[in-house]
Amino acid sequence: MKTLRLTLAAALLALTCGAAAAQSTLRIGLAEDPDVLDPSLARTYVGRIVFAAFCDKLFDIDAKLNVVPQLALSHETSADGKTVTIKLRPGVKFQDGEPFNAEAAKFSLERHLTVAGSFRKPELAAIDHIDVVDPLTIKIALKSPFSPLIAALTDRAGMMVSPKAAKAEGDKFGLHPVCAGPYKFVERVQQDRIVFEKFQDYWDKANVHIDRVVFLPIVDATVRLANLKSGGLDLIERVLATDIKDVRADKNLKLATALELGYQGIDINVGKGDAAKGPLGQSAKVRQALELAIDRTALNQVVFNGEFVPGNQWVSPENPYYQKAFPVPKRDVAKAKALLKEAGVTAPFDIDFMVPKGAETQAVAEVVQAMAAEVGINMKIRVTEFATSLKQAEQGNYQAFMLAWSGRTDPDGNTYIFFKTGAPQNYMGYKSPEVDKLLDEARVPSDFAARKAIYEKVTKLALEDVPKIYLYHRRILIAHTAKLEGYTQMPDGLVRVVGLKLK
Repeated sequence: MKTLRLTLAAALLALTCGAAAAQSTLRIGLAEDPDVLDPSLARTYVGRIVFAAFCDKLFDIDAKLNVVPQLALSHETSADGKTVTIKLRPGVKFQDGEPFNAEAAKFSLERHLTVAGSFRKPELAAIDHIDVVDPLTIKIALKSPFSPLIAALTDRAGMMVSPKAAKAEGDKFGLHPVCAGPYKFVERVQQDRIVFEKFQDYWDKANVHIDRVVFLPIVDATVRLANLKSGGLDLIERVLATDIKDVRADKNLKLATALELGYQGIDINVGKGDAAKGPLGQSAKVRQALELAIDRTALNQVVFNGEFVPGNQWVSPENPYYQKAFPVPKRDVAKAKALLKEAGVTAPFDIDFMVPKGAETQAVAEVVQAMAAEVGINMKIRVTEFATSLKQAEQGNYQAFMLAWSGRTDPDGNTYIFFKTGAPQNYMGYKSPEVDKLLDEARVPSDFAARKAIYEKVTKLALEDVPKIYLYHRRILIAHTAKLEGYTQMPDGLVRVVGLKLK
């Protein structure tokens, strides 16, 4: 019934949108309902997928993670690394008709830095001030050299918003967002749909071939796939690894894949409130014991048919920043039990294990639970809605938290906001002056070898302290109808709609 209801809902949406019945509509099934559609305040992966349809950035990436122009044409960094000059694309308009220029770029970046609750502020914290050089040039003065800046501008920190709309809407901007992307916002019904229509004055409109894009949040991956097969959806994200063969066997479907930039792991509350005061939060040896209880290779085989990549760091073993000196550890039950004994902990004992709702995530949690039980750690699974889990994590209302990160092109984006003391996504409450110092140091050099050497030191400390247990790196699995042409999957997991055609 649920599958039929969603298919009928999609059909009804098309019929009730006036002229839309005669227009081409791309219907995308999402695994969750995104959070706020304000690039300064947003923090979910699924939200980034939606932003890709309507909120262009200063820069983008290609399949090999090279930075490519989007709203900016070029950038140049001064010899001392403290000034970055960015040339902007001419003839660009926001979706409210306002011009995109240097003043607008300055406004957007300053808004990311100053708006209350901004998750972009730490990504751009190195900025001292921004000057308008001419109508299409800005000069960013940095407090100190900051090598991850351009990489940050390929994501939400680089998204440009209409100054006029942002000023008019204030803290309600996310309800009526206005950017400079290919599609403009029409409506949002929470937990039901987000609708966009083609922006006729888009700077690259010759490559926009579909009239409308509709995002439909469908949490159940089986239901998403059923709707794709029945024609109720045209593209779905996060196909189950166990459904790969099914998708490939269907001549009406295509599968697009890429190894993600991020990871799936377990955050451990080591410093937030009363929940951090138990043996897991207070003892690194107990956390090390939990990690040694987990067989990552077996987990990958059991849950994902071996399709994903086991890992123990914030980047995959295929990433150039992966630290080979710290390979993925093998399971060692005897050593895990010995560590618990050294820590003075009497097993068995219980751990509150918060797990976002989702078939694969819950399956992983159950495997971890079974493995941990063998060393005397009872992981008491508590399934929550994803948005709820983030709020609980912020408040420290958990002991262990299954959490994925979609990843960033620069290693700073996978480390700083999680390990830096007081950082917005340091849900663990982790504090290490030495790690703080190293994370700041890693932001200075532009040389790859120099930065990797610094991150090697961070890796050593983080793996010893274990505030986060890395488990594996996912294959981004996007399935779409064979009628959709031109789709390419990038490692950042986003769904890019420019250039797509529906036969």
